[in-house]
Amino acid sequence: MSEPESAAEFVPEDADLAALRTAAAGCRGCELYRDATQTVFGDGAAAARVMLVGEQPGDKEDRAGEPFVGPAGRLLDRALADAGLDRDRCYLTNAVKHFRFTRAPGKPRLHKKPSVGHINACRPWLTAEYAAVRPAVVVALGATAVRAVLGTRYKVTADRGRLLPCPQAGADARAVISTHPSAILRAPDDARDEALAALVSDLRVVVTAINGSYGG
Repeated sequence: MSEPESAAEFVPEDADLAALRTAAAGCRGCELYRDATQTVFGDGAAAARVMLVGEQPGDKEDRAGEPFVGPAGRLLDRALADAGLDRDRCYLTNAVKHFRFTRAPGKPRLHKKPSVGHINACRPWLTAEYAAVRPAVVVALGATAVRAVLGTRYKVTADRGRLLPCPQAGADARAVISTHPSAILRAPDDARDEALAALVSDLRVVVTAINGSYGG
């Protein structure tokens, strides 16, 4: 029997976050479930005005079963605080819900970027999260998230820090593009502060949007 190429058959209709999370634990929508420890579903406020979408869980997230709990998550916490956003009032998730990695004998598991096929296979979960949360602004962190949230029209370097239409999340929803915090961690020491400041600046666009004329 061949593996399904989409998570669609595993996603319950009109489900709340609790039901989605339960269903996602049994997702077999692509082959990544075979090697990952578990599904890492989104977490956060059920009616969050801000949804942050990353690439995929990392090693720490795969083991813990929660998104953004490793080093990149701690950096994101710092950026959110500096921008004036309360993580507890946001909803955090990933474009792909299983950890894709490579491993050599005696070596730790190393992140491997998910393919376009993985992004497409997992998109039904993201769509269901939009419907359950109804965010006003979706923050796409990094190129994989941008592709999952907005398709191929926008790029991180060219379009970051702007309010963009995000019809997939709702007729009035907007998106803001920024870099993934893991990219900041990989940056040279002398460039890291500037990269973090740029992430904070992008997140302040979100704060202005939800506190100002857009979104009430």
